[in-house]
Amino acid sequence: MARMILVRADWDGEAKVWVATSDDVGLATEAETFDSLTAKIPTMIGDLLEGEPSEGEILIEIVAHASARVTPRAAWPISTRI
Repeated sequence: MARMILVRADWDGEAKVWVATSDDVGLATEAETFDSLTAKIPTMIGDLLEGEPSEGEILIEIVAHASARVTPRAAWPISTRI
């Protein structure tokens, strides 16, 4: 049976980085892009689990959260509408 590790990824708008954490393995890391973050997570988890007995594959589930805001064009001044 495979072990699953849950990783939470959140966008930190102030620092302009993605932050990943996992209570399952004590993971805490960051990266400037989501792609670079997800690329480094498997290696880091492998390093954190080094020396632990292995019983097969480890599944990593990354749950991401980001938010954005937009101002509808109807709220823009008439002179800036396209």
